Amino acid sequence: MNRRGAASASAARAILLEQLDAVIFDLDGVVTDTASIHEAAWKETFDAFLGEAADGRQKPFTQDDYRRFVDGKARIDGALSFLRSRGVDLPRGGSGDPPGWATVWGIANRKNERFLALLGERGGLPYPTTVALLEQLRARGMKTAIISASRNCERILRAAGIRELFDAKVDGVDAAELGLPGKPDPAVFLEAARRLGVEPARAAVVEDAIAGVQAGRDGRFGIVIGVDRAGYADALRDAGADVVVKDLGEMELA
Repeated sequence: MNRRGAASASAARAILLEQLDAVIFDLDGVVTDTASIHEAAWKETFDAFLGEAADGRQKPFTQDDYRRFVDGKARIDGALSFLRSRGVDLPRGGSGDPPGWATVWGIANRKNERFLALLGERGGLPYPTTVALLEQLRARGMKTAIISASRNCERILRAAGIRELFDAKVDGVDAAELGLPGKPDPAVFLEAARRLGVEPARAAVVEDAIAGVQAGRDGRFGIVIGVDRAGYADALRDAGADVVVKDLGEMELA
């Protein structure tokens, strides 16, 4: 799909089925209402670190920090990115480090501990409009895939009862096993397209994270749809989204 086709899709907020073979969805904030849980877990973790282990003069973790440094990235990449933004230098450590402040992996694992606790308290329900769009796409013969930087993707999908809506999955576990770099590198999206057996130019990417939109653009996917649930529409467009909607219920199949 060329950029003229993408522009027409943007104007009509339509997914042009004759120009696509697949649609690849991000999980958190697009398919399930879990992005807010990730943000809350990161805020609890970083605020505790900044208050207990840093110099105490750092300002708290903000929503803008989440969008700029963490959203859509693998846990370790998000932790590294934010800490560097505050001039904090810690040993990287290893993925088996206990939750705590001694290493970047320790902070990342503390965040995962908090995420799982909050997920248990709040749940991670799918967005009904996204589920409806998925069902429409599949009824029209479109292949679908799910991607996520999270290692909890499979668990969330099954808890939400929507695993069967996806022909392929590439999550944080897969990325680690395959050595795939995280977003904004397009590797996870390209791997999803490979597993579906489609060319990137014949696939759409649906993302709510700036890093994810950049990945879709850099992977030369047919169309990149940005989902703006937090008031970052301009940033998503600047990152490469061809069309931005507040909810996937605004999209039509054509």
